[in-house]
Amino acid sequence: MSQEVSHVYFVPGMAADVSIFEYIKLPKDKFVTQTLPWKIPNKNESIEDYAKRMCEEIEHKNCILIGVSFGGVMVQEMSKYLSLKKLVIISSVKNKFELPTRIKIARKTKAYKLLPTAIVSKIDNWEKLAFGDFAKKRAAMYQKYLSINDKRYLDWAIENMVCWNQEKTPDNLVHIHGDKDIVFPISNIKNCITVDGGTHVMIVNRARWFNKNLPEIISDNLR
Repeated sequence: MSQEVSHVYFVPGMAADVSIFEYIKLPKDKFVTQTLPWKIPNKNESIEDYAKRMCEEIEHKNCILIGVSFGGVMVQEMSKYLSLKKLVIISSVKNKFELPTRIKIARKTKAYKLLPTAIVSKIDNWEKLAFGDFAKKRAAMYQKYLSINDKRYLDWAIENMVCWNQEKTPDNLVHIHGDKDIVFPISNIKNCITVDGGTHVMIVNRARWFNKNLPEIISDNLR
C-alpha cells in the first residue's frame, strides 16, 4: 500500500519571488511541493480579501502551508479560511506583539507612508548601489530574489506588515526563527524552533538545515 503524500504550499517573503525556495528539497515519497507567487493587490484591498484570493490557488484539502517573513503573516491569514494539516512560519512573527519597536513606531507615526516605493520599484540593478564585496554579494542576492517591484504591491505589503493587527496566535502553529535575524529580532519572539546563526534570509543560505530538519518538523503530530 503506497504511503499518502502531503501537499505543501510555500509563500515567499515580501516582494520575493518563489525562487527563494529553489534549494528546498523535501522527500518526494512524502511531500508534493508547490509555490504560491504574490498577486498584485486590488485597490484598497484588505489583507483578509487578499488572503482569500491566495486561498483560491490551494488545490488540496488538509495541506501544509509554509510562509517566510511577510509570507508567514499571509499564511496565517489564509489559515482562517482553510483546513490544514500544519501551519509553519519561518523568519516571521505570530502576532503584532512580536513586531520590533521600529515597526511599532512606524505604525504609530505612519512613517511607512514616506518610503520611496516609486523609486525602489524602478531599480533594475541593485549592485550599482552596493559598496564592497560583501555588499555586492548581498545586492546580487536581492537582485535575484526580490523581483516583485510593482509600486501598488510594495505600498500594500509594507502597510499590511506594519499595521498587522493579529493578537491571538493560531493554534498548532510552528515557528522557525534564526537567532541572528535583524529584521525580526529573536528577543521579541516566543515559542519557536531556533536556528543557531540563522538570519532573516536563512531559507536561502541555510537550505541544508531546512532540508535536514523540515521533513520531521512538518510531519510531527500532523493534525
